[in-house]
Amino acid sequence: MIEVRFPNSRFEDHGDLVRLIWRDTLYADFEKGEIERAIRRKFRVSPEIGVRDGSLVVDTDYEKIEPFLAIYIQNNLGARLRNRYTGRKILYIHEGLDIPLLGYNAFGLIDRGTNLIQVRGVSGCNLSCVFCSVDEGPYSRTRKLDYVVDIDYLVKWFDEVARIKGKGLEAHLDGQGEPLIYPFRVELVQALKEHPNVSVISMQSNGTLLTDRLVEELAEAGLDRVNLSVHSLDPDKAKMLMGRKDYDLEHVLEMAEALVNAGIDVLIAPVIIFGVNDDEAEAFIEFARKIGAGKRWPALGFQNYVPYKFGRNPTIARVIPFKEFYAWLRSLEEKTGMRPLVLKPKHFGMEKREFIPLAFRPGEVVKAEIVLPGRIKGEMIAKARNRLIEVINTDAKVGDRVKVKIVRTRHGIYIGTPV
Repeated sequence: MIEVRFPNSRFEDHGDLVRLIWRDTLYADFEKGEIERAIRRKFRVSPEIGVRDGSLVVDTDYEKIEPFLAIYIQNNLGARLRNRYTGRKILYIHEGLDIPLLGYNAFGLIDRGTNLIQVRGVSGCNLSCVFCSVDEGPYSRTRKLDYVVDIDYLVKWFDEVARIKGKGLEAHLDGQGEPLIYPFRVELVQALKEHPNVSVISMQSNGTLLTDRLVEELAEAGLDRVNLSVHSLDPDKAKMLMGRKDYDLEHVLEMAEALVNAGIDVLIAPVIIFGVNDDEAEAFIEFARKIGAGKRWPALGFQNYVPYKFGRNPTIARVIPFKEFYAWLRSLEEKTGMRPLVLKPKHFGMEKREFIPLAFRPGEVVKAEIVLPGRIKGEMIAKARNRLIEVINTDAKVGDRVKVKIVRTRHGIYIGTPV
């Protein structure tokens, strides 16, 4: 009997399929018959394929089959990778593809003119919040694929950005979805912590994927703060808002306390939908106090619900002006004594820094190469001047060379239309 294993991986038996789970967040399916045929063509033997204790097992003692299978699976892995939480196809971005990591919103790095750099190693989410601004999660009607950026490549680009931005940086792990589905989440925190220009590492998270062990690993790696998305303290309402019947509010609240106990500061970050969860504001404040959130930074970051063109905009949501929202926050400060609730950059040590120079001007027409499919219909990703451009309303294919008119350059995120 031959057993095949891979580092940070395990195999699962799914009837006619063998599923390889990689780093708990990605998977690839292989038909048992396909593997058996590959062995038969190469070695003229007909063994059966199975799974035992996380290993791929082949009922033969022919030793050359083991290295053959290892190479076969590795060679076919990239084309089959999928996100375990969304089920969508994964595009794995690594140095060999020569894909820039500046210019696009869904992955890479974002500089908004401060000492905070957004670090996005992955797209996709395990929840489907009813108000999600980018229609993320397993029930998304618009997102058709996900990206994962190789950690070495991501850190290499971060190093270039940090060299331009200087010392005292905050590296903030966020994204279009849940950062904890990134396969190299702990390793990324550790690599950023070791960077001489980084002073703070923070993360946005819904908390559902946290475990006691992962909290300990993140703390040891150097994570400083988690902005925890908790939108209701009522279990049934939380399930409705998070878009999942299996959402476990009790687990998330336990993990919030575990983070604080591990030395990771917590900022509770509810999205407030007036008429739905604004009546829980004082309960959020009380919970934050109870667990000891906000030791170094604010304990709460209430967010005003805002509808977005490509987001999920529930009919139950009542949109209020920000002037009214800030007045509501100030009244909460007066009533509860919890301050600050009206948050400003200074509360996070944020300061203005010179932007990374823009590569394009609005209205400019540039020649670009289509290098990746986009996440939604009619979107493709192009490359020019070592930056990415989101090209909308296009039917171009990967490899095409196109002319693009730049229509947006805000914060170094480039959007263009075909000419």
